[in-house]
Amino acid sequence: MSGIMSGMENRLGLGLVRQPRTVLFGPGQRRQVPRIAAGYGKNALLVTDARMATTAEFGAIAAALTEAGMTVSVYDGVLPELPRRNVVEAVAAHAGKGIDVLVGIGGGSVMDLAKSVGAVLANGGDVRDYFGEFRVPRASLPVITVPTTGGTGAEVTSLAIVFDEERGMKMAIADANIEPVAAIIDPELTLSCPPGLTAATAADALSHLVEAFTARPKNPTPEQLAREIYVGKNRITDMFCAEGLRLMNGALARVVADPSDLAARSDVMFAAYCAGMAINTTGTAAAHAIQSPIAAIGHVAHGFGVGALLPYVMRFNLPYATAEFAAIGRILGVAEAGRPEIDQARAAILRVEALLEAVGAPLELTALGIGPEHFAQIGKASVQATRLVINNPAPLTEENVVALLARGVAGDRSWWSAP
Repeated sequence: MSGIMSGMENRLGLGLVRQPRTVLFGPGQRRQVPRIAAGYGKNALLVTDARMATTAEFGAIAAALTEAGMTVSVYDGVLPELPRRNVVEAVAAHAGKGIDVLVGIGGGSVMDLAKSVGAVLANGGDVRDYFGEFRVPRASLPVITVPTTGGTGAEVTSLAIVFDEERGMKMAIADANIEPVAAIIDPELTLSCPPGLTAATAADALSHLVEAFTARPKNPTPEQLAREIYVGKNRITDMFCAEGLRLMNGALARVVADPSDLAARSDVMFAAYCAGMAINTTGTAAAHAIQSPIAAIGHVAHGFGVGALLPYVMRFNLPYATAEFAAIGRILGVAEAGRPEIDQARAAILRVEALLEAVGAPLELTALGIGPEHFAQIGKASVQATRLVINNPAPLTEENVVALLARGVAGDRSWWSAP
């Protein structure tokens, strides 16, 4: 790792890494769910979506919990881009039932619902009461996450994203009190993942890895660690990012060529886990800040939204994170030795774009359903996501967002220069 981080070490502190108490990774690990869940009580609430609820894998987990002597309830109404009404509905259906542990089996929205419902059942009130940083007064009910996609990283994060329909925007619960107690990561569960969902979640994971690696280092004080959920990049988060990028670089094309390739699926899923571990400390940045208001307009899958923004965000950030992008180039094997750092950095950006194209992610902002008439609205909303804006290496203003969107809609991938 020393070669990868050359020139950056003096700016990196060791900081904080948040993580679940237990992480199990590997084919077949889903069979450990009953053993882990039984340690938290007798009454389990399984959370999933309509597609996953019909699968043999979900049925087997539910049956195994019952055979282990647990009472099992199921909520299978989770929708994409988790709407608040899902949380309200699930809480109303299961409040007062004495739920001891929640098991979220699905993608990011499913796991975010499990975390949100666990927080509300443990603390009362409405999910809106907990939007923001460190707003959850007591620990959530125990949540076990079982991801079925390789991308969101939600299985290991202290974050739950909820779309508030009345506000027309995504809101976040960001609190260590909703950290899952266990993440059970079984790549066999991704073998049936549809190609479109595979592409969207892979784009999401790539954006996490790039934004975490290029995030601002903060070297947080003890006081900051206690009040801020995102405390900057550090050597440990860079370690996770480097491994995740390396795995994505070798596995994405293999997954596209053969979706049944379990080894490739495993690498992508482990890369997504690495990305989740990194952003749980660093947070994400401009691509995610800008995508949130775009999602309210175009209703495009989150992964495709951040993936389409990433080429333009990387170019915008390049003058401020040249060393970090050059390091990514070395990780991805595209930085030619002896070439100027800026050339190595540009090679990294081009390789990330090639990976996005390989999985079929759209790279033009017109695919997101936006046009110039939306730019001012998106710019204003983007900079309000301060917990993300402050992570971005380049200053993110309304004017900068509008300029970035204009380039993206025009498909202009020329290189930016620092002002």
